[in-house]
Amino acid sequence: MNLTKEQILEFFQKTHALLEGHFLLTSGRHSNQYFQCAKVLQHPEYAEKICAELSLYFSEDKIDKVIAPAMGGIIVGWEVARLMKKQFIFAEREKERFEVRRGFEIIPGERYLVCEDVVTTGGSVQEVIDLVRANGAEVAGAAFLVDRSNGKVDFGVKQKAAMTLEVISYLPDECPLCKKNIPIVKPGSRKIF
Repeated sequence: MNLTKEQILEFFQKTHALLEGHFLLTSGRHSNQYFQCAKVLQHPEYAEKICAELSLYFSEDKIDKVIAPAMGGIIVGWEVARLMKKQFIFAEREKERFEVRRGFEIIPGERYLVCEDVVTTGGSVQEVIDLVRANGAEVAGAAFLVDRSNGKVDFGVKQKAAMTLEVISYLPDECPLCKKNIPIVKPGSRKIF
């Protein structure tokens, strides 16, 4: 299909998934923009079009299963797996680290594609990559809807973002929005303490 960055951005704008304000990101950094991918992914036609870009990119690779970190990556991972006709599992945080539960297994020797919704620093994706490898399996690649780092995050595997752009983020001590006393919001699924 080959969607352009502008077309994908239009999906985010139509669904009010690109938010402006003062946000606390999962990474702990602050930003004036937030991609609430769940707002786009609640529309199956947009989810299918965007995830088709990712599944097509990995279509020639040997992939046994797709895995994603919960919560944000679940719909992306499931849709990519559906399009590739592969099994899908997800990892959940248990006591601040990812584990597979619910009877899911990471099988030694199998090849996994890791999927996520948004990457800023890549922490969750890297944790799932480490989990896959710790269980004796291989990582075939990483796929995500939005790469907020503009390609700076490198997982050392084949990777693809449906949309790559640079969204400015700040360390809390350097945040100009904090200095202006603009209230901060944490809209994602993961609690930060």
